[in-house]
Amino acid sequence: MGNVDKIRNLVLCGHGGCGKTTLADSFLMMTGAVNGNHSVDDGTSVCDFDPEEKKHKYSIEAASTHFTHDNCNFNVIDTPGYPDFIGQVAGAMRAVENALIVINAHSGIQVNTRRVFRMAGEAGLGRMIVINKVDDENLDFPKLVANIEEIFGSQCVLLNVPIGVGANFKGLISTLKPPSDTSGAAVDPKPISDRLIECIVEVDDEAMERYFEGQVPSDEEIHRLIVEAVKAGTLVPIVCCSAKNRIGLKEILDAMVLCGLSPNDLPRNFGDGDNQLLVGPESNGLVAQVFRTRIDPFVQKLSFIRVFSGQLKRDDSVHASSARKNLKMGALLKVQGEHTSPVEVAGPGDIVAVAKMEDLHTSTCLGDVAIPPIGFPRPMVGLAVAPKTRGDETKLSSALHKVVEEDSTFHLDRDPQTKELVITGMSELHLTVIQERLLRRDKLEVETKPPRIAFRETITGKGEGSYRHKKQSGGRGQFGEVHIRMQPLPRGTDIPKFVVKDNFHSMKEYHYDEKSNFLWVDSIVGGTIPGNFLPAIGKGFAERIASGVVAGYPVQDLCIEVHFGKYHDVDSSEAAFKTAARQVFKQVFLEARPVLLEPIVKMEVTVPEKNVGDIFSDMSSRNGRVSGSDSVGGGMTAVYCEVPLREVTTYARTLSSITGGMGSFTMEFHHYDTMPGNIQQEVIAKANLKDDEEE
Repeated sequence: MGNVDKIRNLVLCGHGGCGKTTLADSFLMMTGAVNGNHSVDDGTSVCDFDPEEKKHKYSIEAASTHFTHDNCNFNVIDTPGYPDFIGQVAGAMRAVENALIVINAHSGIQVNTRRVFRMAGEAGLGRMIVINKVDDENLDFPKLVANIEEIFGSQCVLLNVPIGVGANFKGLISTLKPPSDTSGAAVDPKPISDRLIECIVEVDDEAMERYFEGQVPSDEEIHRLIVEAVKAGTLVPIVCCSAKNRIGLKEILDAMVLCGLSPNDLPRNFGDGDNQLLVGPESNGLVAQVFRTRIDPFVQKLSFIRVFSGQLKRDDSVHASSARKNLKMGALLKVQGEHTSPVEVAGPGDIVAVAKMEDLHTSTCLGDVAIPPIGFPRPMVGLAVAPKTRGDETKLSSALHKVVEEDSTFHLDRDPQTKELVITGMSELHLTVIQERLLRRDKLEVETKPPRIAFRETITGKGEGSYRHKKQSGGRGQFGEVHIRMQPLPRGTDIPKFVVKDNFHSMKEYHYDEKSNFLWVDSIVGGTIPGNFLPAIGKGFAERIASGVVAGYPVQDLCIEVHFGKYHDVDSSEAAFKTAARQVFKQVFLEARPVLLEPIVKMEVTVPEKNVGDIFSDMSSRNGRVSGSDSVGGGMTAVYCEVPLREVTTYARTLSSITGGMGSFTMEFHHYDTMPGNIQQEVIAKANLKDDEEE
């Protein structure tokens, strides 16, 4: 377990092609953690060991590694650089205190660089920027640094500067204590040193006052305050290297020893508002969380665990948030790429894995403290899938559920209306890689087609009505009568307050479904509907919520009050009241000004400056709304917009055509909004036509 102050947990993140995996491999080789030479290019990388990663030569999954440097124990998680696999970054950030944001010196800041920088800040991590590939030709190093400062802020300060760039890059000069001879430096380190000290002392009023009075902080004070500055975000150190040629690697690790955050430096605040939950290494009892799951063809399932406090041991009986009873822990494993080795105990700050524990899932909490689940971006690009070989439906379902288990940005649903099996991911590339994995790992080929978009139905007005279900066919009949009032229910409504308003004077109980934002209130008086029939009424409503009314899409955002009804001592039954509930729902819904809702996505489209006008025009043609744009350096501009999902399901192809392959974008669900009337008519007409064909 060791000294917690000597632990450095960090995630390597950035845009694709910046050299993160090469950097991780080089750290392992330099510190002697692995033997031999390892390279992404020749398929021998320690971190890119998955067959799909070797084929494409880029990371698809996060990879855990560990090594020792200067008596510090490093746990390093290498993450994919393409936005298609951003979920791997989100999971890894929960397990670490530090983010090393790697930038390709030649390409500069790209779309995913900005995204991971923001994510690390939101997670409260200490951030350090690594400028890699300083040995590339035709670099304008001062311009790159100025661009970093412009986009990420003046708190980004060089901790060292390169001696020469391009083929002349041969070493580094510290800006914390510049030597007298700085010849060959790409930029003058001495003025940078002054700004660096200012950023460090900014976290301490007394030290800052003394500094501006001419008193230089002592080495001891610098070492104490630089950690606080990184923690507070008043300093984001910038370091330089060539991972491929292993220049500057020791300096990066030395910087992490000097100013990286240990678990003691960053106790986690998992609460908000009045519900603060501060968890640090000194907290009592076990607090740990599964931050990643991997399905391995040999050891089956690996659950990666970060321990925040307490100790985890093999054979421990541990409370798990995803299990009904305590779990007996299996062997604890230290993970080095695809290889594992057993360890006896994991303490605060440690990252370990356990194998073949089916009750553990990503975000599962271990111990008695409930840590909030990890926030993953919502996937929006879907495909309807079916096995190519008839009879493989069960096999396909099993294989896809394994993918769901290991990838929290991959969703699997069966559309109750179309009976389609729909897979949803972050992009076309994401789903293509998953199909490759199904073929390689499960020997499954699938056929795909665009699925129906997840439209929704709701109402914009109020309605009231009743329905009597009466059927007599000899012997016992069927009878049930239900009276309801229906009204819209805005998202975010405080339900407990809402149900005690004047219009629910006689409310006895209410039932609320958060997923569909559907509320139904029982305000029946005088026993006009016996209580034993109310669950059947609820089932009738639930069936209609799922099946829709006007076009066969799920219903959301409405409230129903059941205020009256009638029953028969002999003929009334649960089936009769369920039917009456379904029918009165439909009848009143159609009177309450129904509309269709469609998903609106938020996009960040990064393109060459010359293509900005094309993007504005293209978004306008897609009924999108551009909210603004920012120059992101390197002749690139980020355009921010909101647009209906139906308009951008194949946007990657369009963007590549517009920009000649130079553009990139991120997309995430934002909200549901009312669909334009003409589009609604088309969707409803298609749904009715399909119903007619089925009849």
